[in-house]
Amino acid sequence: MTNEDIAVRLEASFAESGAFSPEEWEEFLKALEAGQVAATRRDENGVWSAVSWVKAAILSGFKAGGAVAWEWPGGAIDRPAFPPRRFTLSDGVRVVPGGSSVRRGAFIAPGVVIMPPSYINVGAHVGAGTMVDSHALVGSCARIGRGVHLSAGVQIGGVLEPPQARPVVIEDNAFVGGLCGIFEGIVVGRNAVLAPGVIISRSTRIFDLVHGREWVGEVPENAVVVPGSRPARGDYARLNGLSLQAPVIVKYRDEGTDASVTLESALR
Repeated sequence: MTNEDIAVRLEASFAESGAFSPEEWEEFLKALEAGQVAATRRDENGVWSAVSWVKAAILSGFKAGGAVAWEWPGGAIDRPAFPPRRFTLSDGVRVVPGGSSVRRGAFIAPGVVIMPPSYINVGAHVGAGTMVDSHALVGSCARIGRGVHLSAGVQIGGVLEPPQARPVVIEDNAFVGGLCGIFEGIVVGRNAVLAPGVIISRSTRIFDLVHGREWVGEVPENAVVVPGSRPARGDYARLNGLSLQAPVIVKYRDEGTDASVTLESALR
């Protein structure tokens, strides 16, 4: 049975009653973990969107309520629908000890490294060879591509409601510097580099100094983005010298950039 067949069957079953039986729920979690279904899709034009029924199905697990104690270092109490995920050597994932946790229903490809303490939520999709560094969060249904580096303290926002809302997408080989925050459905293009401390949400204007334009909702491929500022409007702002944060594209990726952000393969 193909991935498409599995997705069609699960979608039809969920549409019938708005919930899964316990057996179907386990099958759904396994399909998410195997990458057979996902909360995001990319169309033939390269545009990312949410897969609404998958997000609605995940949400149904929370709506079912309840609480259960899980055997976990330090103890854990959570919704029965979302136990912590346990990895084996056959998964090909390196989880360094020290407090990291991954919820069931997250796709973690072989070659991913998870440094402690990090958290990856249900519905997230993390591609092969990606590094999730210490204190990083990958929110529910967020998509992280192949060969991405999420540096220490990075926050990738999750989106469950509304189901049609697009989660954050970080495309292949992007580098996200320490303490960056990416929220509200932002798409970070392939090979983009975000310097430490860049914060981007849905309404953030990104100023492209190379091409003399602005970007909203996305970071273009190969862009190198650093924190910046712009004057706030109004007499009060001028009187008090106030400014707003404004991410700035200072250049597009080149050999010098590659040398400064490439992670040694041995570390992976």
